[in-house]
Amino acid sequence: MQLLALILLTTFSSQIVADVPYSEYILAPKSRIIHPSSIHQINGSVSNAEILTRPAGGQATFHGVSSVTFDYGKNIGGVVSVTVEACSRSDAFIGLTYTESSLWINGQGSDATADAGLDEVLWLPVGRGPGKYTVDRKHDRGAFRYLSVVSNTTADITITSIATNFTAAPAQDLRGYKGYFHCNDELLNRIWYAGAYTNQLCAIDPRWGNALVHLGTITKNQNISLPDTVTWYNNATITNGRTVLTDGAKRDREVWPGDMSVALPSIFVSTNDLESARNALDSLVSLQNASTGLMPYAGFPFSDLDIVSFTYHLYTLIGISYYYQYSGDLAYLKGQWENFKKGLAWSLGYVDETGLMNVTSSADWLRVGMGGHNIEANAILYYTINKGLGLAAVLNDSKAIADWAPKADAIKAAANKLLWNPETSLYIDNETTTLSPQDGNAWAVKANLTFSTGQSSAVTTALKKRWGIYGAPAPEAGTPLTISPFIGSFELEAHLMASEVQDALDLIRLQWGFMLNDPRMTNSTFIEGYSADGSLHYAPYNNDPRVSHAHGWSTGPTSLMSFYVGGIHLTSAVGKTWKIAPMLGDLTDVDAGFETPSGYFSNRVVSKAGKITEMQFNTPAGTTGTVSLPGVEGKLEGPGATIKLVNGEAVGLTGGSWTLKVK
Repeated sequence: MQLLALILLTTFSSQIVADVPYSEYILAPKSRIIHPSSIHQINGSVSNAEILTRPAGGQATFHGVSSVTFDYGKNIGGVVSVTVEACSRSDAFIGLTYTESSLWINGQGSDATADAGLDEVLWLPVGRGPGKYTVDRKHDRGAFRYLSVVSNTTADITITSIATNFTAAPAQDLRGYKGYFHCNDELLNRIWYAGAYTNQLCAIDPRWGNALVHLGTITKNQNISLPDTVTWYNNATITNGRTVLTDGAKRDREVWPGDMSVALPSIFVSTNDLESARNALDSLVSLQNASTGLMPYAGFPFSDLDIVSFTYHLYTLIGISYYYQYSGDLAYLKGQWENFKKGLAWSLGYVDETGLMNVTSSADWLRVGMGGHNIEANAILYYTINKGLGLAAVLNDSKAIADWAPKADAIKAAANKLLWNPETSLYIDNETTTLSPQDGNAWAVKANLTFSTGQSSAVTTALKKRWGIYGAPAPEAGTPLTISPFIGSFELEAHLMASEVQDALDLIRLQWGFMLNDPRMTNSTFIEGYSADGSLHYAPYNNDPRVSHAHGWSTGPTSLMSFYVGGIHLTSAVGKTWKIAPMLGDLTDVDAGFETPSGYFSNRVVSKAGKITEMQFNTPAGTTGTVSLPGVEGKLEGPGATIKLVNGEAVGLTGGSWTLKVK
């Protein structure tokens, strides 16, 4: 039996965490000291360069003006050290340049962090004599796959070691994952783990965030060309604590609440690094306007610009709800409750006579046209209110429930009355345009703003019709037509919520498969955005080297495959109640699991000819739940009980190990 073979892989106990199932897919390094894996290219005369790809090192000599571009085989991040044995000139320097994509390999500058220009070369004064030369910690490069080592004088320089101290995920056991996913499709397996690794790179020591020294002084419309370059410094303390979740590993290395809405669930099912998320959320709440309740657009130092964002304000509130869902920390929730209510009151204060929130600021995820009765903003507000209603029930805040519930109903009614277009089966952006955005329509399904499952399916079917060969476009992102993995993650969930699992799997393979496998990418982490024609240009930016290739907002498939394909749904905080409802589409076997404070959840499923034939799942003691297997006849055998499936459903299950017996 296929299921028996799967069962033998792991044991459902604390042993499961120690053994880390499927660890061969984990991309995080086994050691924090990393050496290059290969040589990408050599310019000029360099003897024995290959020796520097070996951990033991050896003697490689740069003869005069020359360079070697090393390939680490995947995106990494950290502080580089160069060990020099001999140098023929006292005025000699070795330069270092970095890039995530092979497109931007250059001996005169690194890929970019500012709105224009390439980042400056880091020069090490190796002419001072033998020894180990390490870049300053303020020049911790958060993400790079390629490292170019450059000699620009006539000196002969003998180097014995090139090493990087991997500084990402500073509070984590890098390979001690708390969750796993595996199926019979290797591409999907790689995508799940690439998402997990992307978020590991985005967790940093908060003392070394981006200082944003050129914020407001270098703009996207400037032209900074070589040999001119731009200085860069990662030496701003952006939060308290020993670790924090940021938006991107290279840039911005800041706390952005919108990005967290995708990254946090994917972190939960993989590394479970809630400490980084908690510190990020705390930093945002500390910047809340005490009088109005407004949350910041982003964390420090970007927050100094005092930009108002209606959507990112709400994302902080969503982050609070997610953190409670995954941690079960009731003391935390109680401590944040007044901040949450004040924040929601700020948003509700902009609901006008139409029943919808009237957005008066354009700031969002750099999409265009944000404003007025925007469907995305109102769908997110509706979602946030419902999250708030759930939290209010936990805290027995009946006054909040009585206040918010009718307002949520009014938003739903007004959005469908004013913004639904039955001819396209999509919502329009607002009453002043015919644009039907990806973000607002995906969020309408995710938030349950639609009136029926049929309407949700109509939306997702219409969205699918817009797919291109590189993914699902976001027309609201501007020109040229753009693929946003951030908004694509919400569309992906919309397809799953509409029970269109095959469409969801096809989209993951199409869009995230491209991001993972294209040779211009890192082949290990996920890019911030790109053009619908496959070019690595992201419409909001003019400076293509600036695009981040390790961005947490692009990691949606990691959590969604665990929750929906693996079918492990936590219906209350930390899974005190749960629902097991796997959806396999064209997959034949799936094995998923993750840890919560309640204990470990796991599910193994086998499907033949599109129908589930075998399943065994484990849930923690002291929990209760249900099972949903549409079209399956049989029974569930568990701890001291046998429960028959009725129309594919079973209720009243207790925590423990359960096995499906198909009729």
